[in-house]
Amino acid sequence: MMKTISGLRASAFAMAVLTLVAGMASDVRAEPDNVTSRERILRDPEIPSLGNPNGDVTIVEWFDYQCPYCKALSPELEKIIKEDGHVRFVLKDWPILGPPSPEASRLVLATKYQGKFEAAHKALMARVGRLTTGTIDETLAGAGVDVAKAKADLETHKAEIEALLARNNEQAEGLGFNSTPSFIVGTFRIPGVMKPELFKLAIADARAKAKAESGKAAPKAKSKSKSEPNKMAPKTKEAPAK
Repeated sequence: MMKTISGLRASAFAMAVLTLVAGMASDVRAEPDNVTSRERILRDPEIPSLGNPNGDVTIVEWFDYQCPYCKALSPELEKIIKEDGHVRFVLKDWPILGPPSPEASRLVLATKYQGKFEAAHKALMARVGRLTTGTIDETLAGAGVDVAKAKADLETHKAEIEALLARNNEQAEGLGFNSTPSFIVGTFRIPGVMKPELFKLAIADARAKAKAESGKAAPKAKSKSKSEPNKMAPKTKEAPAK
C-alpha cells in the first residue's frame, strides 16, 4: 500500500513526483538479530550516528561518495537536522557507482577509529567531481585525518568494515532501493531524491506517527460502566417522580 505525507501535504509530494512508501513495520523482518530488522537498520552499532544521538526521529541515508545528488542534498539536510535539534542521523555507505567509491567508503569508515568519521564524511561529500585514490587521500588529509593511520586501521578492521558494507547493501536491496540517495525517515521509506523542504514535512509526519503509535500502545484506564454502581459512594434515596 502506498503511503503519502498526511493531509494537505500529499499534493506537494505528488507535484514533486515523490511518494513515501509503506511503513517499515511491514517492510522488514521482525527478528531483532536479522540484518534487515528494524533495529539493525536504525541502530547498527558499527555506524556512528550524527545529529542528536538521542533524537526522537531517525533519518537513515544510503549514499555514494560519487553521487552528485547526495552531494547536493548533504548541506541542506545537515541544516535541517541542525535546526530541528531532535533528529538522529545514520549514514549507510552504499558504493554502487563504480571505482573508487568502495575505496572511499572503506577509508572513511576506518577514520572512526581515530574519531574523524564526521569530518571525513563531510569533506568527501563536499568534494566536487569524480574521485580518484589521490583526491580521496588529499581530501581526507585536508580534513585533519591521519590518512596513514586510517589505512592501517582499515587493514586491522577489514573484516568488520566489509561486513558492514555487506549489511548496508542487503538492507538497501531488501527495502527495494535501487539508487542513491535513498532514505528512511522514522518508519517511512523514501526511495530517491527529495526536496529539502519536504524533509521537514516527512520528519513532522514521522514524529506524529510515532506519537500516535505510542498513544495506542499505552494502556487505557478502565472506566466504570454507567450502569455499574459506585460501591464507595454513600447510598442516597431516589427522588420521587414529579
